Amino acid sequence: MARGSRGNARTPRAGLGFLKLVPAGRISLNVLPMDVTADAARRFLVARQMLAPSRSLDGGPDGVLEVFRRLGSIQFDPLSVAGRSHDLVLHARVAGYDPAWCDSLYERQEIFEAYNKGLSLVPTSEFPWFRGVLAVSSRRILAQHPDVAERVVERIRAEGPLTALDFERRQGSLVDWFGAPTNVVRAVLEASAVTGVLGLARREGNRRYYDLIERLVPPDILAHKVPLREQLRYKLLSRYRAHGLLGVSGPDIFGGLGRAKHDPELPESPGRTALREELIEDGELVPVTVEGVRGKRFVLREEVDLLKAPPEPGQSAAFLPPFDALVWDRALLGSLFGFEYVWELFVPPAKRRWGWYVLPILFGDRLVGRIEPRIDRAESRVTVLDVWWEDGFDPRRDEGFVEAMLDALRAYLHFAGVSRLEWAPQLELERKLFRSLS
Repeated sequence: MARGSRGNARTPRAGLGFLKLVPAGRISLNVLPMDVTADAARRFLVARQMLAPSRSLDGGPDGVLEVFRRLGSIQFDPLSVAGRSHDLVLHARVAGYDPAWCDSLYERQEIFEAYNKGLSLVPTSEFPWFRGVLAVSSRRILAQHPDVAERVVERIRAEGPLTALDFERRQGSLVDWFGAPTNVVRAVLEASAVTGVLGLARREGNRRYYDLIERLVPPDILAHKVPLREQLRYKLLSRYRAHGLLGVSGPDIFGGLGRAKHDPELPESPGRTALREELIEDGELVPVTVEGVRGKRFVLREEVDLLKAPPEPGQSAAFLPPFDALVWDRALLGSLFGFEYVWELFVPPAKRRWGWYVLPILFGDRLVGRIEPRIDRAESRVTVLDVWWEDGFDPRRDEGFVEAMLDALRAYLHFAGVSRLEWAPQLELERKLFRSLS
């Protein structure tokens, strides 16, 4: 396989693995492929996702940084009817999680927003690998409106962080920004952030304050240039690090990394397939066959021992948001967990089977149901609109579940900053089971 130049940046390693002789003096670090049972794969996933038990990391900003250290990035979504997605990810893993902990890391520029399987929060130290080099749409916007781009940057340089509302709206001048019309200034601001000219200094609700990237990222990190090939390799590996047991494909899982095969328009990139083969050859990824799951899966080399002997998950419960890495691979949820998950936000109400913002309920290493909570801070309450239990699961009879669910609900009330829990009228069973919180 032609490998070309990779520059000086290398994907961090965590041990040498097993050596195997290869021709021409090269050292291959392949670890032998593995076969695992479905039970072992489930226990492994919840353990490496820090969900066995749930909320087990020490609280505080250091606990939040530990999640970033292990998963690499967390998808961001500002929708907050049940809590913002990244906050729910952290709430499920960090004891007593307070959204202010993540917000403070954001304000101190220890984490930043980048595109990695959608908008994500990423440690600032990884900025060189997340520059928007493949941002074709963003670069086109800037090329079409150079005068606006120059004016926006110069005003921010002079005045400091600004939002789109601080600029005059250009009447009648719209562009197509990821499928939605928006005014030119807003599009230029976002394009400048994607391409690394600007960055987000802070958010106030859904309002974003943009500043010059050199004011937000330390000079040594900003000066570190990584070749496109290495960026793509690193970000491909980051998807496997975030989930733990991905395959070679899946809707949206590998978005933003170019095509599977070589794209002549990107001569520096050999394509995702070649980069994945390179990661396997170098021993960064180890092929895995999972009982009852179609196709090869891949595990990080440093997690092979955990996959060989995963711990028992214990009896804890957690609520998982739609962008939690554990639920990225919907096909795997079906084949490994026997759980069908559809985010019905864009499904017409009459056609929804569940609700439009529903959180899967994890108990041990099983997905046993789904819950639809709504936070009302003005009334200091969480209202559970509905609960759906999986076929064959009885919350009254599964040992340890009532206590685990009570603990999860108490933690959720603390996370939401409210004092009361209310159940919709049809949830009489749940009201009785968890009466101590009603």
